[in-house]
Amino acid sequence: MDLFLSGLDAIARFDVIAALLVGAIGGVIIGAIPGVGPAVAIAILLPTTFHFEPIVGLTLLLGIYGSSMYGGAIPAVLINTPGTPVNALTTYDGYPMTKRGEARRALSLAYSASFFGGLFSVICLMVLSSQLADVAPYFGSREIFMAALLGIVLVVVAHRGQNIAAGMLVCFGIFLNTVGLESIRYTQRYTFEQTWLTGGIDLIVVVLGLFALSQAFLLLVGKDERPTAPPVSGGMFHGLGEVLRHKRTATSSAGFGVVMGIIPGVGEFLAQFFSYTLTQKLSKEPERFGRGAPEGLIASEAANNAVPAAAMIPLLALGIPGEALTAMMLSVFYVHSVIPGPALFQTQPDFIISLYLCLLILNVLVLGFLLISTNMLLKVIQIPTRFLGVCILTLSFVGVYSLRNSATDCAMAAVFGLIGLVLRRLELPMVPIILGMVLGGILEDKFRTSMARIKTPLDFIDRPVSAAIFSLIVLAIALHVYSLVVARRRKAVADSSRGH
Repeated sequence: MDLFLSGLDAIARFDVIAALLVGAIGGVIIGAIPGVGPAVAIAILLPTTFHFEPIVGLTLLLGIYGSSMYGGAIPAVLINTPGTPVNALTTYDGYPMTKRGEARRALSLAYSASFFGGLFSVICLMVLSSQLADVAPYFGSREIFMAALLGIVLVVVAHRGQNIAAGMLVCFGIFLNTVGLESIRYTQRYTFEQTWLTGGIDLIVVVLGLFALSQAFLLLVGKDERPTAPPVSGGMFHGLGEVLRHKRTATSSAGFGVVMGIIPGVGEFLAQFFSYTLTQKLSKEPERFGRGAPEGLIASEAANNAVPAAAMIPLLALGIPGEALTAMMLSVFYVHSVIPGPALFQTQPDFIISLYLCLLILNVLVLGFLLISTNMLLKVIQIPTRFLGVCILTLSFVGVYSLRNSATDCAMAAVFGLIGLVLRRLELPMVPIILGMVLGGILEDKFRTSMARIKTPLDFIDRPVSAAIFSLIVLAIALHVYSLVVARRRKAVADSSRGH
């Protein structure tokens, strides 16, 4: 009880309350604008949060991360255009409901399912992160090295159909992390006698370039559009009761979101896909899915909104980010010398409790805001895309320059913006680069620490936890190879049957 009261006291401050409101409302607005998304907003705001206390900065960023998915459902339902990429499946059943005159019902269901998924994942965060932190003392340098290696393997495996590209981009991210002075002997690596590379390539510069600047370039070179959406009339509160009537669908979908959020490199897309597919298979009327089935809408929104809080579980307990956005948030911890991991639960339990409370309050604030302001948000959807591009471009360069007052950083961000634009045009993932930079640093650091006690490669897996993680790596690779073989055989059978 004392911890709860101290955590409550930590957030009962003007700056934390302001961060809650800005994160909740700002995230919804950002999510409602097609073509922006939380990655762009977080990348732009990240340098600013370094000047705040950790709880204020993390509350702001987590608020934008989670609430943007609420807002992304609005254009997905009303104009068949997902506000954020993770709202893509919402269009399958949300827009057909709008076409048959049920826009209010569809939005109410989307908000309520998102709220259910968000609360479910926060409760799982409160329970599982402390449990994982209890196990974390068994994680030495070898175990954390293997955990980071598992994360890299899962990042590659998760990009089905693009495994080679994802693997190459992860390696590119690891390479970027090695540029500059190394931390032990201070020798220069890949600087080519260029003094501006001595300090290395900053993660935030890469993030802003790949996510924010590339999106700005994409909007500027594309066709100028101004989407319109029909107004919505009537109350929005009926969806809460309807979600409870489909509580099995909502619970299983939120569960998928939690599991996929914990696994590094997986995230919302697989959570949605698995939950939607399972719900459709278990439905008595699977043919309704894609034509306006309420269960499909609930499955999609509950799953994607359960991921943000779940992705914080490995970050808080082990210091290992689950995906690109939590990797960005890791830098907020490091700037303030707050190191995530088991020690954090022992030395600053009030900080952990206050973070939990902020996440709970955020979901309530977002739901309340959406239930009363949907029609006001429809005006946000109508912002011209090229005007958005100019705004993102300007704010991105301001954010990059504010890091170290360096024009070199701005030039590097522009280069990564062009790289990101090429990757977007080729439909290749950018997340592996960011996770490669973050996990590559962990790999190198823990590998060097481990080598003092390693005589043979088998010594890396001579302890129970490291052996278990290594088994998971082998299992993940084996299952992926097996799925590829099965898919190839099925394709061969289908091709031969068509030939006959």
